[in-house]
Parts: sequence; C-alpha cells; structure tokens
Amino acid sequence: MTAVCELVGVGRTYGDRFPVTALRDVDLRIESGEFISVMGPSGSGKSTLLHILGLLDSPSTGAYSLAGRLTSQMGGQTKAKLRAETIGFVFQSFHLISAKSALDNVVLGMAYQNVGWGRRYALAADALERLGLDHRMTAYPETLSGGERQRLAIARAVAGEKRLLLCDEPTGNLDRENTIQFLEIVAQLNDTGLTVVVVTHDPEVADAADRSLIIRDGVLTEAGG
Repeated sequence: MTAVCELVGVGRTYGDRFPVTALRDVDLRIESGEFISVMGPSGSGKSTLLHILGLLDSPSTGAYSLAGRLTSQMGGQTKAKLRAETIGFVFQSFHLISAKSALDNVVLGMAYQNVGWGRRYALAADALERLGLDHRMTAYPETLSGGERQRLAIARAVAGEKRLLLCDEPTGNLDRENTIQFLEIVAQLNDTGLTVVVVTHDPEVADAADRSLIIRDGVLTEAGG
C-alpha cells in the first residue's frame, strides 16, 4: 500500500524560555485506506499530532510527508492548497454556519479548492446525497437533528476528492445511537478508500478502527504493543 502520511522522528516543542514538549520522536506511517484511532489522556499530545497531520502545525524536529510530498520546506500557500485538496476535518463542535443552508455549508467548505463554483455545487450535492442528506439540502443547521448536523459536517469534510479524513473527538457530543451512526458512516467512507484518523476518548470508536494507537506524554505506541 501507499503511505498517505509518514512522520519520521517528529517532535513538537512549544515555548522558548520554559519549553513544553508535546510530541517526542514520533514515527508513524499511515497507509492509503487505513482507519486508525488515537487514544490517550488529556494533554498527552493527541491534538498536536492531529494538527501536524492536518498541516495546521509544523514539527519542531523530524519530517512529515503528506501524499508523497515532504512538507517541511513548503510555504504557507502551498501547504494551504495541499491541505484543501487532500484533507477533510471533523471536529467535536461542528462549526457549521447557521445562516447558510446545508448545501451552502458544504460549498463554502471547498472555498480553497481549485474548483469552479458550478463544480463545487455539484460536488456538494453529491456529498450530501452520499451522507443521506439529499432531502435536507435547503435546510439550515438549527433545523437539523444532532445526527444530521454530524452528517453535514462529514459531508463538508469529504466533498471533492479528499484522501484523508481527520476527526477530533467527533462523537464527544453525541448519544450512543448517533455514535453508532457515525461509525457506520465512517466505515462506508473507509470502504471507498478514504483514509481515516480519529482522535477519541471513546473505546467503542477506537475498537472500530483497523489499528489503534496510544499516546502518552507525547510518545506514540501501538495499542497492545
């Protein structure tokens, strides 16, 4: 399989006078089509790892390659373009725009992709249909159920030809029924070849992954290893 992401000796330290180490010498290879969960206590480095994978932060040491491209020498605009074309994000708070319809929320999520407006609407409609929201395209977020808002956030994340879906505590605000629905949706997307990384505190979510990782004090290990 081809690696979508590869971290080699990655470390992340914040601050100069009183440095805090968030990640320590992380080696991680994520193959295309994998479904990976990351667990660990609060402050262990989970979010830092996710932000580096998503090109929202940069390593202090080591190297990170995304889609076969070494990112350390990239400028900000190049990273933003690669991120927009390659990665989708789903967060615990859905960050939906209340004044926009479901369709427009997904379209605006493609703002930094090099796609014309007509194509964006076609891709957005396709994503909503795949997530079972084709009948809710004109609805506004406040009229949607919690599960529907979750599906809308996922549709926005995967619209287009994304290769990697990064989820940060995506079920933290969901009940068990909607958590199960989320896992079913992610499994279906993963079956199409989408690579998925989920940071979670929920053992049920972690158990659904092909591979589970544990992070403690910035050190990443395989679960059970």
